[in-house]
Amino acid sequence: MRGATERCDSDHGLEPGTFASLSLASFAACYYRDLTLQKSVGLRFKEGAFRRRSCPGAYEKPQEASQSTSWGIPLRVKASLVVLLFLLVPLAAQSPDHKEVGPGVTTCELGAWLTGGVTSARLARVTKERGLANLPTERELKNLESLGAGPELMKVVRSGNVLSAQIGAGIPEGLLKAAREVQAQKIQEAENDFRALISNDSENPALHFALGNVLRQQGDFDDAYEELAAALKLMPDLPEHHNAMSYLFYRLDDGPNAIAEARTALSIDPTNAEAYQYLGLGHYSLGQYGPAVQAYSESLARDPKNADTYYDMGIALHSKGDVPAAVTAYHRAIEIRPGFWEAHSNLGLIRHEQGDLAGAVAEYRDAKRLAPAEASVRNNLGNTYCDQGNFDAAVAELKELYKEHPEWQEGHACMASAYMAKEKYDSAVEELRLAVRQNPTGSAEHRILGQALLMNNKPEEALHELQIAVSLNPDSDLAHHLLGTVFFQQGDLRAAEKEFREALRVKASADNHYSLAACLMSLDRYNEALSEIDIAAKLDPERTLYRARREELIKLMKDTNSR
Repeated sequence: MRGATERCDSDHGLEPGTFASLSLASFAACYYRDLTLQKSVGLRFKEGAFRRRSCPGAYEKPQEASQSTSWGIPLRVKASLVVLLFLLVPLAAQSPDHKEVGPGVTTCELGAWLTGGVTSARLARVTKERGLANLPTERELKNLESLGAGPELMKVVRSGNVLSAQIGAGIPEGLLKAAREVQAQKIQEAENDFRALISNDSENPALHFALGNVLRQQGDFDDAYEELAAALKLMPDLPEHHNAMSYLFYRLDDGPNAIAEARTALSIDPTNAEAYQYLGLGHYSLGQYGPAVQAYSESLARDPKNADTYYDMGIALHSKGDVPAAVTAYHRAIEIRPGFWEAHSNLGLIRHEQGDLAGAVAEYRDAKRLAPAEASVRNNLGNTYCDQGNFDAAVAELKELYKEHPEWQEGHACMASAYMAKEKYDSAVEELRLAVRQNPTGSAEHRILGQALLMNNKPEEALHELQIAVSLNPDSDLAHHLLGTVFFQQGDLRAAEKEFREALRVKASADNHYSLAACLMSLDRYNEALSEIDIAAKLDPERTLYRARREELIKLMKDTNSR
């Protein structure tokens, strides 16, 4: 369900002389799932679990405003449309005891709502409440069934509850074509057809609603907002219009407005399960995990077999820190929808966090079986193999990933880790250069490339990369340590001492004290070196190496003094 990649430029706890994957140090399931299509549109790892940020001050200026979403997508929302939404709320939010409904719905509107993602069961209720505008023909009935109308809706449509016995305009061929294109994911073609339909029927709220959802799927949030606002203007008392606007605000990182629209939908229909689901998304976007879980619970109380809501609840519970409950929610989602590969993938993330790498692999394999073309699953599986030390499997998985998805850019650090373990340093360096190209300002990427070059006996190239790493992150003890090692190997002992002391400044570890001691010994500063070795031995008394080097140093000092 959620979104964009965030790289973490931390050192990931690497010990000197070791190598680890950059991708799975800390992660959670973070991707946007299009709730209309029940289809994932992307998965990325990032630090923390799906943290969204609100857009402060969004949609408040009286003139046309211009701002950007967190993905850098330009957003220009006419303030007049936003004002209109607030003016429509009192009209829409009637109390349950005094609830007026609009005129009867047409078969064209039903078809457009179905295409836009409104459920058949929900439309059966809407049609029962409002009545059908005209007597439907057999052709219209067949067209509705082809658009996804279920038995409950068809029963209501056939019931004779019509406001006029006259035959209406029917369902235009353009709508049927647009629906087929949406089903086939030919979104641009569907947009063109909906625009043509609206040019001939601009007062049809369902067509604006369907076009708004199509535009949202394309990431055209500006125009999507205008179309959904038009739908609300024409029919402000339909909860689904407010739900769609709530989800759009959620996608725009605007939690407060997402919550407001969901609550408006609930004020119109307090039993609307989908509105509670979007209310949960709005709370989650603000980091309000408890209220999000409560909203999802309310949604499930009204729609207990909704796998998506259990899935969303699992993400919120995970973020809240209630991992056992999150696992239960994911399992419930899978019980309802056995093909829910995203839930398996998120379970894999949890198992990985818990250190259960075998369990993580099992979940990712299930996800891969269900979604063999999903690049993120292969990426996760390959990284987990790498962390298991199963480097052959990691290389095979990631090679297949890059073969099937040449556009995929993740996983190169993992591949390099596997090559390093197999002492294929040239291949490792090649993969790490790709990682650096992908994230040129990442200190960790430059540092690990420098480390690989150092192990591949290319000290000059290693020096260049490690100097970049230190400049990008002066507080990385590992970068300073490795840079000091290069200087030490090149005989520049003064520069090496400086870097080892910088490493100690950041982290006073036994290894950093020991490295400084080695440098001081080479500078014939034996007393200082002995002091550093003593500190290292005290910090890590189990390391016999430190005691052995201490004895060697004391013997060297005695031999020197006896001359």
